[in-house]
Amino acid sequence: MQLARAFGADVFATGTGAAQISVIEGFGATAIDFREETIDDYVARHTGGAGFDVVFDTVGGANLTNSFAAAALNAHVATTVTLLELDLAPAHLKGLSLHVVFMLIPMLHDVGRAEHGAILAKLAHLVDAGSLKPLVDDQAFGLEDAGAAYARLTSGQAIGKVVIDV
Repeated sequence: MQLARAFGADVFATGTGAAQISVIEGFGATAIDFREETIDDYVARHTGGAGFDVVFDTVGGANLTNSFAAAALNAHVATTVTLLELDLAPAHLKGLSLHVVFMLIPMLHDVGRAEHGAILAKLAHLVDAGSLKPLVDDQAFGLEDAGAAYARLTSGQAIGKVVIDV
């Protein structure tokens, strides 16, 4: 969300509940409460029914099909979570480009590391300029509470990154 805004994009983000909506709006995006509005309704309201040109999914699972539904024809869908079997027919019927993002791959395979380093350097510049600010959940955990940290993360109650102090 912050990165897209830093590059000049109009950003819409889904969340639910007052705390999540407040965070979304605080980062300069238009908040969409996914429990209050159907995908068809918010796509109609914000895009005239055409859909969004780029959809970034950080939830994965069944939500990836929601991303396909929110996307415009010939749009781009990027996801960070694809460890599932999924019918790609909805993406095919819209001519979507699907991008699976796993930034650790260049380091694991020692391929494209220089390009990866250049991307990280640009991000560092944005951080130094104050354009990107980390969002950390209110609850922090010790290493002995890693199970509780994971439970918080998967509960959907965390707002931001869940931190484990080591």
